[in-house]
Amino acid sequence: MKRFLRRLVITAATLAAMAAAWIGWPLPDALLAPARTESLALTDRHGVLLRSTRAGDGSLTQWVPLAALDPDLPRAFVAVEDRRFYQHHGIDLRAVARAARDNLSARRVVSGASTITMQLARLLRPMGRGWSDKLVQSLWALRLDAHLSKSVILEQYLNRVPLGQGAVGVAPAMRLYFGASAGQASLGQAAMLAALARAPSSQNPLVDPATARVRRLVGLAALQAQGYASEDEVVRASLEPVVSAGAGRPFLAPHFTSHLLQEAEQGGRRLSGSWRTTLDLALQTELESEVRQTVAQLATRGGRQAAVVVLDNHSGEILAWVGSPDFWADTAGQVDMVISARQPGSALKPFLYAMGFDRGITAATVLADVAKTYQTAGGPYHPRNYDREFHGPVRAREALASSYNVPAVELADRIGYASLLHGLLQAGFASLSRPPEFYGLGLALGNGDVTLLELANGYRALAHGGEWSMTQSLTDEPGAAATRRVVSPRAAALVLDVLADPVARVPGFGISTPFDWPFRAAAKTGTSRHFTDNWAAATTANFTVAVWVGNFSGQPMEGVSGITGAGPLLHRAVLLTANRYPPGDLARPADLGLVPVTVCRVSGMRATGECPGVTEYFVPGTEPSARCHWHTGGELHLPVEFADWAASSDGLASLAQATARSIRPRRYDSASVALSHSDPSLGAPRLTIVSPVDGDRYLIPPGVAARYATIALRAAGGAAGQTVHWYIDDRPTSATRWPLVPGNHRVRAVAGPQRAEVEIVVE
Repeated sequence: MKRFLRRLVITAATLAAMAAAWIGWPLPDALLAPARTESLALTDRHGVLLRSTRAGDGSLTQWVPLAALDPDLPRAFVAVEDRRFYQHHGIDLRAVARAARDNLSARRVVSGASTITMQLARLLRPMGRGWSDKLVQSLWALRLDAHLSKSVILEQYLNRVPLGQGAVGVAPAMRLYFGASAGQASLGQAAMLAALARAPSSQNPLVDPATARVRRLVGLAALQAQGYASEDEVVRASLEPVVSAGAGRPFLAPHFTSHLLQEAEQGGRRLSGSWRTTLDLALQTELESEVRQTVAQLATRGGRQAAVVVLDNHSGEILAWVGSPDFWADTAGQVDMVISARQPGSALKPFLYAMGFDRGITAATVLADVAKTYQTAGGPYHPRNYDREFHGPVRAREALASSYNVPAVELADRIGYASLLHGLLQAGFASLSRPPEFYGLGLALGNGDVTLLELANGYRALAHGGEWSMTQSLTDEPGAAATRRVVSPRAAALVLDVLADPVARVPGFGISTPFDWPFRAAAKTGTSRHFTDNWAAATTANFTVAVWVGNFSGQPMEGVSGITGAGPLLHRAVLLTANRYPPGDLARPADLGLVPVTVCRVSGMRATGECPGVTEYFVPGTEPSARCHWHTGGELHLPVEFADWAASSDGLASLAQATARSIRPRRYDSASVALSHSDPSLGAPRLTIVSPVDGDRYLIPPGVAARYATIALRAAGGAAGQTVHWYIDDRPTSATRWPLVPGNHRVRAVAGPQRAEVEIVVE
């Protein structure tokens, strides 16, 4: 017997020594490494979850350092799972004694004694629940505690604990049940997750909300008992919803996130962890609503789809991306028109004119808008304008702003369509992959397919001083180092000045257009043949917005142009963006050293006393030196190239009338409007208020900042050189825009002896 006891003691001592040596042995290097296949969480720029993917084993995982977790989360798990976590060394002997007593008394297992460290051991080394397994688990717990700090043990546990619905770790569980970040957990949410750890499959709030509510109360009681929460805090936490409204796996900004994931997969990037995207979900949601409203309004005219993209001009970050009105609408909803190539129509003209400005063309250069035939490889080409009319001599400023086709083709013929294609490729239009001959001169009118994202980034390049760079989808991406010069800063500024000029736009689009904003923005539309596609883009100093309206099938709309289709959507999208991102002020020609010269409105040469003069800006050295010789002796003498036009369409009379009654602002933001005409015998036209119109009723748009809820004050007519003074309800105002105020209002304009008055209602 003594020999047996001696052997038993020796054996026990040997085993204890071996166990102690094993416990003291360093941990395997790979033991604590995060799982190789994490799931991926995509958030917006403010950390709001957009979408998550599952890991290869179907789980939702994301590793978050302990320091990045809300402090309530580790406190809750310690209070619920292992209240003496910071006192024991992996095994809580007091808990073991209590469990043994309770189990023996009940003659079955009714209580456990697993510590957080023991649970981590089982997560790291999966094992059964028998007595031998418990012994191995305890030894592993002692070993983990001997080598790891309490903080490391907590971090490992909180990132590995299963919490139901495939969520592994507190971060994916927070997203799944509450649509929130693990760095911003409420007390109730932390208590819920901690109490859920013991029965994650059957008691999670998505499966059994009532039981989950009871489990949360258990967690809150433990937090209060351990001094981690006061009674008042527990009462408030118990009133929180069991799950948040955004519970489940969100799938927001679907076109954007799908494109981002596809690009990442093609680039071989590991789809794991948490990616903070550049998207602004609040702006995205508002624009999605505007897209749905637009197609609802255009449904009777055959417009069923629309898309919007918004870029930050300085960083290239994508702020919003709406590819269709409804991602889930049959098979068509998943077509993404932000990256689907279609013909942009006149939306490409600004790049043509910018190239022209860099090649010696000026904004005052006269382009012939007359019937002309071009011999091309595909046969004779007869360009026509949208209004099916010819406009005779047209200055480049007016030709671009009014989007005349014939002058654009003439300019493209001067530059060469091969050079035009090269310039567009430099501006990022990679979809134009055919040889120059495929497009020909029609490229000036947008006969090549491009994407909405390419168009937006091209306009962004103009606003960025003519320099192009890549767009960005993730906030942690390095700044776009690959930049290239598209056009000179002066050419870019001049084009934007033209596109922001409401007066130059009047001949083609009239006085009232959707491009009337309370800040300076350069805008352009485009309409493909047969009204198939509507495009519109606008850029401010700080952001660019581009929209598309049409049908994925290519079915034409019924007379919907860029002004009537895409234009209103663009107007609203720009205002919504400006609510969140200051538009800034576009660079003006004078800011870049361009020289102002008074030129003849008709000939583009230096104005004389007989000319309808207008101020134009020139790159130094390109100013016209010749004085206008078209106006002599009170008559207008057109060059021979316009003779047929004048004779066939009575163009001379219409030109004389236009120049006699044209409006010429001294400055874009000035309250003064000067009038000029070439023939004093015509007399001073009657002063007329053209904005607002008598009887107009205005509704202050919801969601638009008060500083943007304004209307323009504009007048036409009056004596030459007279300044227009404005009065609202008999109170003078020096602004060119008036902030909307509910009520009945009288708007009066006074220019010398003439005056005009209208009445409007603001609701």
